[in-house]
Amino acid sequence: MKIIIDNQEVQAKEGMSVLEAALQAGIYIPHLCKHPDLEAVGGCRLCSVEIEGREGAVPSCKTSVEEGMKVTVNGSGAVTTRKMAMELILATHPADCTGCPKYGKCELQSLYQYMGVSPERWKKKTRTVATDESNPLIKHLFTRCIRCGRCVRACRELRGVKVLDFQKTEDGGVRIGTDGNVSLKEAGCKFCGACIEVCPTGSIMDALGVMKEDMSYAENIVPCKTACPAHTDIPRYLRYIKEGEYEKATAVIREKLPFPETLGCICNHICEDACKRNELGKPLSICKLKRAAAAEHSKEWKKHRKVAEPTGRKAAVIGGGPAGLTAAYYLAKKGHEVTVFEANEKAGGQCRYGIPAYRLPDEVLDREISDILEVGIKLKLNTKAETPEELLAKGYDGVLIATGTHQGTILPLEGNELSGVMLNAEFLKKARENKAMSLGDKVMVLGGGNVAYDCARTALRLGAKEVHIACLENDKSMTATEDEKVEGKEEGILLHSAHSFLRITGSNKVEGVELQKVDKFYFDENHRAVIESVEGTKEIIPVDNVIFAVGQKPEGTDKFGLELTHGPYIKVDDKSATSRAGVFAAGDVVTGTKSVIAAIAAGRKSAEQMDLYLGGNGDISEELLDKEIPKSYFGRKEGFSELPRLYPVLLESDIRKESFAAVEKTFTCEDAVCEASRCLQCDLRLNLTSPKLWNEY
Repeated sequence: MKIIIDNQEVQAKEGMSVLEAALQAGIYIPHLCKHPDLEAVGGCRLCSVEIEGREGAVPSCKTSVEEGMKVTVNGSGAVTTRKMAMELILATHPADCTGCPKYGKCELQSLYQYMGVSPERWKKKTRTVATDESNPLIKHLFTRCIRCGRCVRACRELRGVKVLDFQKTEDGGVRIGTDGNVSLKEAGCKFCGACIEVCPTGSIMDALGVMKEDMSYAENIVPCKTACPAHTDIPRYLRYIKEGEYEKATAVIREKLPFPETLGCICNHICEDACKRNELGKPLSICKLKRAAAAEHSKEWKKHRKVAEPTGRKAAVIGGGPAGLTAAYYLAKKGHEVTVFEANEKAGGQCRYGIPAYRLPDEVLDREISDILEVGIKLKLNTKAETPEELLAKGYDGVLIATGTHQGTILPLEGNELSGVMLNAEFLKKARENKAMSLGDKVMVLGGGNVAYDCARTALRLGAKEVHIACLENDKSMTATEDEKVEGKEEGILLHSAHSFLRITGSNKVEGVELQKVDKFYFDENHRAVIESVEGTKEIIPVDNVIFAVGQKPEGTDKFGLELTHGPYIKVDDKSATSRAGVFAAGDVVTGTKSVIAAIAAGRKSAEQMDLYLGGNGDISEELLDKEIPKSYFGRKEGFSELPRLYPVLLESDIRKESFAAVEKTFTCEDAVCEASRCLQCDLRLNLTSPKLWNEY
């Protein structure tokens, strides 16, 4: 139907309000209680207009369009009604906006400026209601609340959680709150943040510290996705797992990661550290849920995988670890001819030779590498690549070096040359290859990270009867993850945290390690280690072997003819390019030993840059699943905030230390659904419509 607004003909659909018809046509009518995603209530009267044939001003948000209706937006009666309504709203609102977190982005501020209502006209009424900072994630500044009810309607209509409502105060007033004035946790809040998103003022806000200044708004809203080096869409795949849609969940994961099940076994899951659920207790078990989805071995995602037509360009990748294989995968999908040179008998890099089989079984790695090679990658095993210069001379248009860090580091410690001293990388590789090693009954591992625990737990499985770990850091400062420490303790690993290593004792063969308790350990302004020991605490631990697990570094990089940094590491710019044109580098060989997910992210970045260099557009993004709009309504669940984190079942410690069988079982479907249901679904906030301010029309 047609209506006339300010002498302008406007097309409108039956059932539309006058406000909706006007805004759709680009004609601004002031409004506040109406939000694009919420039903109007007509309470604020700020959207008042005049309609020919009707007496007085009427709220446009509650007035339905009629054929031939004539509307005047800024008639004198409507303007008077609006200004009076605005003055009533502002009567109890703080006059000073500068301290408000929404200053400059506040709908109320924008409206009173548009309407010309100045602070001098406000008839101030004091309303001192204490700010509620008792809830996790959400802060409520009652003095800035205008009781528009948007938050109540969002909680009820959009989410179905229904914990917010209008509550009477002791002085006869009204405020937003929970029934019985209980905490949001007690009321059943799901902390989705919809109330924050629809609040037109600075009344309901993210709690202090939730939003980081160095991150964008979207990055702050979904911190797990932001923290993931590959920026996997975590909330999206958790939703699919919650619904039992494992094929779809796997497709979402594989849009960013060609090693989903591998990561589900061994990822350092920094996404979990960023999870907002930490404020309510324990974070989501994101890593293990990834494994639960990927372990279904769905191949549906392959139907959407696309490989471009051949470009005629050739790329060489030196190193078949997670960084190299990831880069090779995306380069091959872009149509380039890719050859991977791997010096070892099998591809996989440190995933294969640096991580014990009880954490990452061979069959998992084999399966995912096979999926990667399917896109047409040539893999040359037992082949040490020539120098980048020689490869370029042989017709390769670009070279990527991703050789990792396979050389262990030995400390300049007295006795480090004795028989029985081993290095982490060599020890773990021999164990993975089932090569015979002479290992005594008692073993000492020096180091406090996950690799130290890998060495210690491997030593147990190889027959050692007593295994110690010693490190300079105290228990809280160790880089080893909590689950490694717990599982190691269960298996009988003896930890000597906050101890320095003085010397390795013995004449020809290792006989013991002398330790001393550390009072303080820190780095000075020149990054030199400062160790303050406790007098009278020296002791010698009798052992037959010592394994250094204090770091790893690249080997052979001095032969590549490239500029290096910090010793053996390859220097690159922000585009992964080395000092030689056409040669790129990625992963641990650049950054030092980090994590598998960091290596994969580096592989993706280098693939983008190499594709650009080879004549492509640098776009390696892919959609393996059609986009779907998630349901915004998810209903109430009693005790939601208290739902405990679920953990995968482990083999009993006395059984698991007897072999290299996988220690951890995959989540059952029931447990995976329950655990995924704990997600706050923070990302749904980004799907809410941001109201346009008057100056945007």
